[in-house]
Amino acid sequence: MAYETNDAFAENFTEIGKDAPPRYLGIRFDATGTFMPTPGNTVVSHVVPGSRTEAALARVRQGLMDLPYGDRFAYTPVSSHHMTVFQGIIEGRRKPDYWPEGVALDAAVEQTTSLFLDRLSSFPRGDPFHMKVVSVTPLGLVLEGATERDEYTVRALRDDLVGPFGYRHPDHDSYTFHITMAYPKAWLPAGAEAAYLPALAALKDSLAQEIDMVELGAPAFCEFTDMTEFRPLKFLS
Repeated sequence: MAYETNDAFAENFTEIGKDAPPRYLGIRFDATGTFMPTPGNTVVSHVVPGSRTEAALARVRQGLMDLPYGDRFAYTPVSSHHMTVFQGIIEGRRKPDYWPEGVALDAAVEQTTSLFLDRLSSFPRGDPFHMKVVSVTPLGLVLEGATERDEYTVRALRDDLVGPFGYRHPDHDSYTFHITMAYPKAWLPAGAEAAYLPALAALKDSLAQEIDMVELGAPAFCEFTDMTEFRPLKFLS
């Protein structure tokens, strides 16, 4: 998720070389930016409600909305901001490596949620970790452990969750931690990077003056019906 160069930004966000609409249009949200039903479950750490981080991230979100062509993105609510620790299952992604081993690919989402809750009932309490912001992108924030120890701790937690969930995503080891604030509804025009890259850098610098680390709650196994709310069912630390 490194978009700091013109070529990387253009490849990921502009219309250049694209012959299809953005990946989640018509799946997670519609052309108006209204989020659609996409039930699933996941392990996330929510941004602490009422914290300095929540307020700072709300300002970043508004900054993204105010950018040229900001209306080409669907924005998640501030109350939903979180960092995914381990990807659960989601409707529309029913295939091996993304679905618990031994569970039918047509099983109801609610069945997997009950299964995971049962398996997590004796999950050991994990060590705390802290995250910092690496960069601001049109989609939100890229994060990493505040120290090498923090990075090791959160990735060890991901490793430990492979057992209860019964799968290991292909990007398990290379996964980039992030906080999603927006999804593209339409590609940006060619050349948009000229305005976006300096603006994103300025948002990152402004954010760094407000917070040193991202205030996150304890990792929690959650259920969701769409991308606007992730309801905790069990805290893991």
